[in-house]
Formats: sequence, structure tokens, C-alpha cells
Amino acid sequence: MNLKYQNVIITIIILFTIMGSKLYVSDQSKTPLTSIQKKQKELDKLYSDKRLGSFVEKGKTYFRLFTPNAEKVSLLTFEQPEQTVGNEHPMIRDENGVWETSLDGELYGLFYGFKVCHPGTPCIEDIVCIDPYAKAVTTFNTYFNPRRSIVIKEDDYDWEGDEWIQRDWRDLIIYEMHIRDMTEHSSSGVTERGTYHGLIEKGKVGGIDYIKNLGVNAVELLPAQEFANVEIPFQDSLNGKFNHWNPYERNHWGYMTAAFFGPESYYSENVRELEWEKWSGKDAKAVTDFKDMVKAFHNEGIAVIMDVVYNHISEYEIGNLKQIDKEYYFRLDEKGNYIAQSGCGNDFRTEAPMARRMIVESVLYWMKEYHVDGFRFDLGKLIDWETLELIIYEAKKINPNVIFVCEPWGGGYDPAGFSVRGWGAWNDQIRNGIKGENPFDGHGWIFGKWYGNNSPARIRSYVNGTLTKDTLGLFQKPDHSVNYLESHDGYTLGDFIRLGLGDVKRDEIIKDIDKNVKLTPQQLKLNKLAALFLFTSRGITMIHSGQEFARSKVIPLNIPEQDSHKGMIDHNSYDKDNETNYINFNHAKINEELFNYYKGLIELRKTYKAFRRAHYNDVKYFNFKDNPFAMGYSVKYDDEEFAVLFNADPKTFLEAELPEGEWEVMVDEHTAGINSIKTNQKKVTVNSSTGIVLKKK
Repeated sequence: MNLKYQNVIITIIILFTIMGSKLYVSDQSKTPLTSIQKKQKELDKLYSDKRLGSFVEKGKTYFRLFTPNAEKVSLLTFEQPEQTVGNEHPMIRDENGVWETSLDGELYGLFYGFKVCHPGTPCIEDIVCIDPYAKAVTTFNTYFNPRRSIVIKEDDYDWEGDEWIQRDWRDLIIYEMHIRDMTEHSSSGVTERGTYHGLIEKGKVGGIDYIKNLGVNAVELLPAQEFANVEIPFQDSLNGKFNHWNPYERNHWGYMTAAFFGPESYYSENVRELEWEKWSGKDAKAVTDFKDMVKAFHNEGIAVIMDVVYNHISEYEIGNLKQIDKEYYFRLDEKGNYIAQSGCGNDFRTEAPMARRMIVESVLYWMKEYHVDGFRFDLGKLIDWETLELIIYEAKKINPNVIFVCEPWGGGYDPAGFSVRGWGAWNDQIRNGIKGENPFDGHGWIFGKWYGNNSPARIRSYVNGTLTKDTLGLFQKPDHSVNYLESHDGYTLGDFIRLGLGDVKRDEIIKDIDKNVKLTPQQLKLNKLAALFLFTSRGITMIHSGQEFARSKVIPLNIPEQDSHKGMIDHNSYDKDNETNYINFNHAKINEELFNYYKGLIELRKTYKAFRRAHYNDVKYFNFKDNPFAMGYSVKYDDEEFAVLFNADPKTFLEAELPEGEWEVMVDEHTAGINSIKTNQKKVTVNSSTGIVLKKK
């Protein structure tokens, strides 16, 4: 039998032994408090201000772990992670549930973990728990992601005077991207493909030069905290879950965080595929590589935002917080089962004071140690308000311009709640209103349709930042609205339009990828129309990598995995470490006209403050009675005055009267930028499914 599957069987037995023998009740339950809930509340009153994790001080190496419910904890040390039996050192518990020991010497590079024993539970020798505060970890690449923590030396990196990027949120143009996908395709021309260093290689087609050339001023990295790369076996079961959904047995996007303080080691390895049954990250090289990446982006004036997952941890792995202290760190139902509003099997109990402290200290650590400029919180509504308020309060002490945005859903939906607390949030209203909710029967404005309760008034509200002063608005001010039409989730905008126009069918097998990528005239028009609306609206602007050339996510036909959707367009590529996700820069050349249009719109937005800083009353709307899908306005800011017109009707042209004066066309249906294309007076014609921007002379 394959070693991977032997490990599966053995660990299933262990898991059932641990989880099946303990029944706990969550403090989230609406029933009267049980003894366990009362115990949790008593524990919550305890708070230790001791430094946690491993650290070196005065010739000794200290190790501390918070687990108030454990009855015995030992430190396990290893000379190499391959060792199955470590040297065991007893730890002593203080009155607040912190277990501690120390070893003589500055033990940098030492591999370690913890053996945690709970009352009434067999203390399984084979389970090595990682340090939740570990600054670097090494992982054995198999289903349960066994790990070892590593003692590292901090504060010895030469930042060469680097500081955080100080930028007003209204000026942000964010490029959401995956570190590996950005350079792994051979068309990138990068030597160290798929890595932190590959991303910042100069003089290459892909990577940092491409991003700089496009003109965005911030990158948002899909999760790069150490995460579980591997999921459970396909067509097999684990702990009552049967994997019928993931033939790749991988988590490629990274939304299964394992270590809140350590960078993902896979992105330091120049390999074409994840190497199974091998220890990854033994050299802790990712720590320096990540810093090199941030410094390189800062040298180009580009801010670095991290996508972080604090609402749950890695779902399937053994030897993490679930074994350290299940009842303290997780929300549980009345039967002691994990609550899973995240859809990921274990919702983190962020309201517990020491869990809250860990999240806050993680955020501050990435700011101070890695010079990270901001954060995007996955499923932010699953994190309690007190924690969210504390995070932004403490972070702004370090960098007043630190960026905080989130998904305002997960266990509820409340963009307005985030806005009143000073957070930005993804604006799904503009996303669904402009392109639609789905490409089959949920078309939006660019198709000449109204999705849901959208209307001309709603479209106008998006221009101003979807403010609460407008009906159904969400935000206190435009700074909090993250305007986007495409993200890692769902269909790309390009594919949404291909499918929405019926040019490609949902289950169509695509054999000629380049032909599919090449935009038809109508596809090109809709992509441009959507982009023009996005870049002229107030708020934070975000695009997803490849949106600028109408990226298409087609699952390759020539892969070995048993994927029944091979050859089809993918809407959920979280599991695919292959060309479905890799950025193909040949496709950017195929759709170069759209790329240049995006580049021009970015330059326009960066050059003129009217599209970023104009106030609500600076925008005056035109009245087009006969065309509900036409929308136009003038906007003044300082000495800048623009007229912006859209015609989303797919069948008729729009003839619009201009305000008095001479107007230079900066954007039309073909070209976008800051150079005058031609001059207009009195009237302008806007063709179907196009838009135009004019600047008053």
C-alpha cells in the first residue's frame, strides 16, 4: 500500500480517538450555559501578557504555549524534521494556562513541536503540534500536513531604509494575484518560476516588470501565510467527509492557513509541481525571500497587501490548534462539533481573548517584520467586532495609512458595519450590478439588463462609492468601497462575458485555447465598458490578475487527474496548480488592445484626482429619458472637469449634448489614456455598449 494511504488510515484512527472522546459546548450556543461554557468564560478572564512562541534571550532559547485545558505539555525537539521521535522536555504551567520551558544556548535552526495531553484523552505520541506563534515551519507534503516549527533569528534583515508605502486609500489601484501563478507559466520568461524571487526578477515578460508596466500601485497576494497545500484523498473519506469534489487533492489558493506568523515555503521552491512525501521549507528560506519580495515592490512604489485567513484554520491537518486546545480556540455546537459557517470545518473562536491576541499580534508582526502595507480579511464577518476594532486601532499606531479591507460576509453580511469601524469592504453590489450575478440567467448592466433590484439610480450610486446616503448604499465614504468586477472567486470577467453572450457554452469542451482567448468585437466592447465604469467610479479600485486581457480559465485536457470538467471553463479553480490558473503572457499579447485600454484607464485614474477625490456634490448627472441603460455625468474637482458617458444598450447608439465649452476626448471605444484623441463641442455620439470620457479644455 502507498505510504500516503497508510498515513491516512493510521491518522483516521488517531483522529477519531481524539475527537470522539470529548464532547464540548460552545459559548455561541443559545441554550443555557453548560459547565463547559462556564469554564470557557472563566478561562476567558485569564489573560497572559507573556511573550509566546519561541525566542532567544540571554543565552537561552525559550518556548511558550498557551493551552489552558491541557493537563500535560512537553516540548519535542528534533535535529532533523524526518526524525519520528524527538527529545522530550517537560513544560511547566503558570496560573494563566501558559506552558513554558527553556534550553541552554541560542538554538537557531532547531526544529521543534509540542506534545499536548488533555484530561480523559489518550496522549498520542505521534501527534506533534506546531507552535501557533512559529515564525517558520517545515511541512511534510502529505494529506495531514505534519509540521515542525523552526527557531529563527529575527530582526537581522537589511531593509536598506525601506518603509511602508504611504498612500491614501482612494488612490489605491489593487492587483489581486497569486504568487506562484504570476510567473509559473513558461511565457513569463522567469528563471525561478513560481517563487517569491521569480516574481521580482527584472527584465522578464512576467512578474514585477509586467505589473509595473500595467501601472497598478498595490498588489494583493492570495494567502501566503503557511497553509495546507494538500487535501484528503479523492474518492475516499476522512472523519465523515468523502472527497468527491477535488480530484487534484490540493489546495492551490491557500485558504487553509496553518501558521499565522510564517510565510508559505512552497513559494521559495523553484519546482514545477509540489513534491509529495518530502519536507518543504527546512531551510526557512521563505522568511528572507518574502522580505526581498516586499522590498522590491516598495522600490517600485507598489504597496503589498496580504490576503489573510483568521476565521478558520487548515481543515484536515493533524497537530495544530485543534489538538492544542479545541474547546478554547474553536466555536463548537452543543454536541462538541465544530461550527462551520466558513464552510471549512472549523470556525475560529476569535472572541476568546488569547485567540484575539494571537490575531492582533500576527497582523502587527507582518507589518513590523515584513513591512506589509495592508491586509484583506477572508470572510471578515466571522470575526467578532471587538477583535476587528482592536486590529485596526493597534495597526494604525504603527502605520496610520495601513490598508484594511475584507469580505463583509461569512456568518452574516454587513458592509455598513465594517465601514462605520473604518474598514474597507468588497463591494458586491457594483460587481453584480455592472456585470451580473451569473452569466447564464443573472446578467447585469453591461449586457443591457438589470440584475435583481438594480436600476439607473443604483448604477449612479456606484459612481459615487455606494454611499449610505443613497438608497441601499453600504458605505460611510467612498474610501471604504472596494470596487471590483472580478476576483479569484467565480468566473473571470472575460469568461463571464464569453458565457453571457452565448459564445461559449457552460459544458463546452474547448480544444483551441488561443482561439477561445481571442476576443470577438462584442466581447471586447463589453470588457472595455465594464473596465471604464470601474476605473471612473469613486472608491478603492481592484482588478484580478489577467482581467486586463480577459483571462480565460480553461481546465487543460492533457492532465492526469480524473476531472470530469476537463476542457471546460472553470469558475472555482482553488484546487488547480496547473495552467488553469497560471498567467499565460502570450494571451496578454493576443488581447493587447484590451491590455492597453486597461493601462490607459489606470494612467487616467492616477493622473486626475477627479476620479478618486471628487465629492458627492461634485458629480452632476445627465438625463437620458429614452435610454434607461445610458448614463452620463460631469464631474469637477479643483481645476479638472470631465464628462463621462456610458451607453450599455446593446442595440442603439446614444447622442448626447455636452455642457458648454470645448471638450477633449481622452477615452473612446478604442483607446484610453491621458492624451487627447480629438476635440468635441456641443454633441457626442456614443455607440452601443461603449463609453467615452471627455476633459474640458
